[in-house]
Amino acid sequence: MLEQHNYNYYVLSAPTISDFEFDKMMRELQELETAHPEFDDPDSPTHRVGSDLSKEFEQVEHTYPMLSLGNTYSEEEVLDFYERTARSLNEPFEIVAELKYDGTSISLIYKKGRLVRAVTRGDGVRGDDVTANVKTIRSIPLRLRGTGYPEEFEIRGEVLLPWAEFDRLNKEREAQEEPLFANPRNAASGTLKLQNPALVASRKLDAYFYYLLGEQLPAESHYENLQAARAWGFKIPDVMRKCHSAKEVFEYIAHWDVERKNLPVATDGIVLKVNSLRQQRNLGFTAKSPRWAIAYKFQAERAETRLNSVSFQVGRTGTVTPVANLEPVLLAGTVVKRASLHNADIIEGLDLHLGDQVYVEKGGEIIPKIVGVNMDARSLLLGDKVRFVRTCPECGTPLVRQEGEAAYYCPNELGCPPQIKGKIIHFVTRKAMNINMGPETVEDLYEAGLVHDVADLYTLREQDLVMLERWAEKSARNLIRSLEESRQVPFERVLFGLGIRYVGETVAKRLAAAFHSIEALGKATFEELTAVDEIGDRIARSVLDYFADEKNRTLIARLKEYGLRMAIDEGTLAERSDKLSGLTIVISGTFARHSRDEYKAMIERNGGKNSGSVSGKTDYILAGENMGPAKLEKAAKLGVKIIHEDEFLKMLE
Repeated sequence: MLEQHNYNYYVLSAPTISDFEFDKMMRELQELETAHPEFDDPDSPTHRVGSDLSKEFEQVEHTYPMLSLGNTYSEEEVLDFYERTARSLNEPFEIVAELKYDGTSISLIYKKGRLVRAVTRGDGVRGDDVTANVKTIRSIPLRLRGTGYPEEFEIRGEVLLPWAEFDRLNKEREAQEEPLFANPRNAASGTLKLQNPALVASRKLDAYFYYLLGEQLPAESHYENLQAARAWGFKIPDVMRKCHSAKEVFEYIAHWDVERKNLPVATDGIVLKVNSLRQQRNLGFTAKSPRWAIAYKFQAERAETRLNSVSFQVGRTGTVTPVANLEPVLLAGTVVKRASLHNADIIEGLDLHLGDQVYVEKGGEIIPKIVGVNMDARSLLLGDKVRFVRTCPECGTPLVRQEGEAAYYCPNELGCPPQIKGKIIHFVTRKAMNINMGPETVEDLYEAGLVHDVADLYTLREQDLVMLERWAEKSARNLIRSLEESRQVPFERVLFGLGIRYVGETVAKRLAAAFHSIEALGKATFEELTAVDEIGDRIARSVLDYFADEKNRTLIARLKEYGLRMAIDEGTLAERSDKLSGLTIVISGTFARHSRDEYKAMIERNGGKNSGSVSGKTDYILAGENMGPAKLEKAAKLGVKIIHEDEFLKMLE
């Protein structure tokens, strides 16, 4: 079970239990193995660091293993750590207290003042090379400032997604009915593993650094080394404190248990480290963690309240989401009335009954969720057991659940009101058709009987609109003008706007580039679909199911009749070629004749594939000035051919 939770956390970035529950289970296993060493397994989760290795990135061995810290939720154990350190050293020592930032660990290698490699924690011994993605993080220096840094060194830190960006990203995902990130940590981890550095850059990750390693460090103390790193351009938290007693340590913990809620990024505890590097070496390591450091983790804020009812919401793609309606309770500074129950499996696992006293936490301190039931508070007058509905709460259609998926959904996509309105809302969004109307307008038009699907939008007339409540002639005229302008939206955005399950913005671009027209896409076979880059079995089946439905084919025919673009225009196609078909190209450096983005567009337009990192699958590196030394070294090692912009442009002539 712990191995599965390790996998959920580090590989999928989708944990199913809290950190507290995981640490409790790990500790129980450690105690059992200590009491019964004959059953100790070398492959036990207690002997390894959880892995976030991905097969999509080159894996690199760490020069210094990235061990995890021992965790505790107990102030008594913090005091034990302090007293044990004092006994072991038997001399004066300082403890550096730092905030434990809740992101994804990263190790950066610098040579001669330049960033040459960025590697994830991985399994502690080897991690993924994510240099191309890390270079998009603006707070990470690619070239160091000042002087006095070693010829070569490693600095470790945490890649973070600020709260504001986390909220924005989840709002976008909610609008697209994509699974929400549980917390900024999972969002940061998932973002760092994306194969598209441009998308990574758009998410505005940040990075804080907390540990310097190397042979010629400027000082023999941890705190002073980090102050030096600050001068070189690294983002070193200014909340670090040197403590000279256990009392000062606990004052620091008490202060930040409250004040951390005002920070722009997520934290989940305090890290305590012995300051002197000499003393660190003397204290040494266990098999899994250093003896000179410990992490004290804050308890997630929890409240107890009454479960009044459970409602079931139907989204644009038919996914049915259960929502707990609660007796209002104050939690982490806000009044919580509703909490997510996620899916049928979560409901069953909690054994919920109406009227139960339930424990509510804020996942990542943002999304309220029920994490347990107070069984001692159950009365004889127990309410009905909460069961997941089997028919759609909006249209009564029996729900379906696809194999391997947790969610139930309503298959009546063309007759279920929330799905109909949701599809129209999706269709008019800025990234799709960019039509000037919001959810309230869609609701008004649907309730008035003027629209029943997206094609009906193009039958609207000014005289119909001004008859509605709160509509003036100017508003009606603006909407009609916006609808008219939407007829010029390119094919890939029209395809995205159709709202085919699993066909997001990027997938729509891939399909449009591969098939050029809606007719060709509608005739594509499963094999032809899965042959397209990034199109897997699930997406292919969804596309086939969509076009197999006669109602969807009729809808597309109507939209085409109303003048929407159902193919890539001939001018754009004329610019396309297959001159780079099957070739994977990495761009590195700065260029004189075109920008990097223009070269990326040229590669795609001519059938090639852009990649952010050099691997055995790379055919060429398009190199400009100041090409990264790590890419150059790797290209030589793998025998990848390096071309310059004049050579590249000749390939396209």
